[in-house]
Amino acid sequence: MVDFEWYRSFVSIYKHGSVSEAARTRMMTQPAMSQHLASLEAEVGEPLFTRAPRKMIPTERGKTLYTQVVPLIEALEETTQTLKTSTASSLPIIRIGANHEFFREKLAPHISSYQLRVVAYLGVASRLLDLLLEEKADIIVMPQKLSVPGVEYIPYMQEEFVLVASPDYSEPAFAERDAFEAWLCSQPWISYDLDLPIIRRFWREHFQKRPQTQPTHVVPDLHSVLAAIEHGAGISLLPTFMLNHHLSSGKVKVLYPSCTVTNDLYLAYQMKNRSLPHLKALIETLKRTV
Repeated sequence: MVDFEWYRSFVSIYKHGSVSEAARTRMMTQPAMSQHLASLEAEVGEPLFTRAPRKMIPTERGKTLYTQVVPLIEALEETTQTLKTSTASSLPIIRIGANHEFFREKLAPHISSYQLRVVAYLGVASRLLDLLLEEKADIIVMPQKLSVPGVEYIPYMQEEFVLVASPDYSEPAFAERDAFEAWLCSQPWISYDLDLPIIRRFWREHFQKRPQTQPTHVVPDLHSVLAAIEHGAGISLLPTFMLNHHLSSGKVKVLYPSCTVTNDLYLAYQMKNRSLPHLKALIETLKRTV
């Protein structure tokens, strides 16, 4: 079976006209170079060079073989070099976890500025934390700090939630907080979770109690909540970063703008990775583009 190195040695001898010079160029011994040539000639079945004093003169068969082989070898060597360069200069991969809405609205528009190859994982906080602990994600956006050994949290941003309804939704005035609460309880609520996480926080902050209501509709994500609101299915609490286009186009409106609730977001990563250059660079970029 022909060895590819025989062809490379043949081309080198052809170019330099000397076995010794070809051996020096390829950093081989002269006997090894001669053996390559002899093996190739045995495979071809005829001499490829005429041996002259201090000169290797290609035969007609040698000239034909060189013409056929050299473009293929040069193309292969160029491809190999390109792969090496590409590998050396390729951007490192960063695996980011966040909930679907936050990634779509706040992270995806900026990934070209990260100078990294982004792999995104989307899901609820518990799933994202599992991905981090399983080392399937490098950094995640969390709505709370959970006490987990080896995980470090740093403050990222504060998201604001507002009451959102369809444009024609009634917005009565109330002199007493109890009457306002009773009205809210009587409205059809739309939630992405039966546990009403952000609705419970809203109630605690404004009424110092748990909500005395149950969602009329439970849909899988906040974009579905927003779509349902647009079509008059009820009201809900949504983060302001989702609403700019829908508010400006009049598809929804904010009820009682002073009644808001905020939620702190954190960037979480494994403490052992805190000094990784690409992780540190991403954290700084995330803070700038938030």
